[in-house]
Amino acid sequence: MSLAADAREAARERPFLLTALRAGVVNYAAAASHLDVDGETDAIATALRRYAEELPPLETEPRDARVTMKSGVGVVDSADAESANGDALLTLGGRAVVAGDGSQTAILATGEVGADALTTVLGRLQAAEIPVDAAATAGGSLLVVVERRDGVNALQVVEAALEAVSVANTR
Repeated sequence: MSLAADAREAARERPFLLTALRAGVVNYAAAASHLDVDGETDAIATALRRYAEELPPLETEPRDARVTMKSGVGVVDSADAESANGDALLTLGGRAVVAGDGSQTAILATGEVGADALTTVLGRLQAAEIPVDAAATAGGSLLVVVERRDGVNALQVVEAALEAVSVANTR
């Protein structure tokens, strides 16, 4: 592969860099030195700059979604959720998020949400240093589970994130 192709592939392997390239907020020399691409830093930086010029600009749009918070949820074995007649908010891989006497909080968004909204929400929660214990999206619903003490902050972060979800541009 050429140096330009190697630089593009390395950028695509790092979604944060691809987003920054689309947003036009990259120090190309610093990005080039961060990538594990054989070649001179200046040449790699030039390849990244040219790649950024070809990418669609970063666009965001608000999502119409209702966001609610439910305290006292827990992540349990699916069998335990069924035997306790618990109302499972999410079931995956033998585990379930259920309402009850748990020590966690679920943030549920319903409406215009999908994988792109979940990506934005998780990125924002990570930036806010709010650990996520479970997350999923399906059928117009998005769910994240956090520790109870992080519930209010997580609710605010999710609401803000849904106001600026990156528009997916595949290229």
